[in-house]
Amino acid sequence: MTNKLPWDDIALPAKDYNVRLVASQQGIPIYWGKDSQAHLLLVIDLAGDHSSEFNREPLVIRGIGVDLRSGDKPGMQNLVLSLLQREDSDLFYSLCRTLVEALAPVTEPSVGLAVALRHLKRWKAFMAGRRGGLLTPEQVRGLFAELLVLRDLYSSHLTHRHAVDAWTGADRIKQDFVFGDTALEVKSLTGRERNAVRISSEDQLEFPMGRLYLTALRLLDAPEDPAALSLNALVSSIENALPEAEAIEEFQRKLSAAGYAPVVDYNEPRFMEGEVRTYFVEEGFPRLVRSLLPSGLARVSYDVELEAIEPFRCTREVIFEGV
Repeated sequence: MTNKLPWDDIALPAKDYNVRLVASQQGIPIYWGKDSQAHLLLVIDLAGDHSSEFNREPLVIRGIGVDLRSGDKPGMQNLVLSLLQREDSDLFYSLCRTLVEALAPVTEPSVGLAVALRHLKRWKAFMAGRRGGLLTPEQVRGLFAELLVLRDLYSSHLTHRHAVDAWTGADRIKQDFVFGDTALEVKSLTGRERNAVRISSEDQLEFPMGRLYLTALRLLDAPEDPAALSLNALVSSIENALPEAEAIEEFQRKLSAAGYAPVVDYNEPRFMEGEVRTYFVEEGFPRLVRSLLPSGLARVSYDVELEAIEPFRCTREVIFEGV
């Protein structure tokens, strides 16, 4: 972690906690804080008694403490979020920034608590299977491309739940999508990667149970285009499209497994979908596969030039024949 955090200049208290008001916060008072055990805090002031609403559905979030405490003044309560593991401070800061932005226009304490609890429930789902910190730019593009394909699946070919179940890339299955006897590997391309796609293992282009396709999807940076989407916006659009609670829960679980969390960092960049090319991975397709690797070779990665696989190009519709 290299960026300065708002807790860095808050002194360690002998007891209880020290706080500093979040800058430019016009609605409900919100504070950065640090307690006597050096835990990083976000403290939200709430006028009134909100114990009944808070205790209605107790929240247990991996790595984050959630507590409703009596305030310093009569008739006040504090919703206190505490980071339990300091190594997650960058992610905690991103989550807190997201919550602070959501609370910015809120002035009614009961509404503020409802907004906070709604965000915390999302945090719970994503923190449960979280791995690592924030996604790298390359990982953001890769996840964005997979989600575009997921959206295409339920829009025209599969049911919503079937499409979510078919998304296997988040769970580190060899290919990104598997449905029936068909597997699909998705690769994102940018302007800097015009001529090749990166294959990250000897397993990605081998699927002995049926047909395997490779989709190369070009993402265009479009910060000014109103039709462009950020990763957060694409996730929200898919969540809103899923009609069943079970499908939403499974989608969120897979997002968490992929390393995603709903933080403001993913409001940028914004992409447009560009050219999409699909290839049938069959005999003669240039690839390295586990079953044909010489003994002693493992964990290989390599580039496949798009020009070399042009003879294997096919339409997207071919993928869904018989589905």
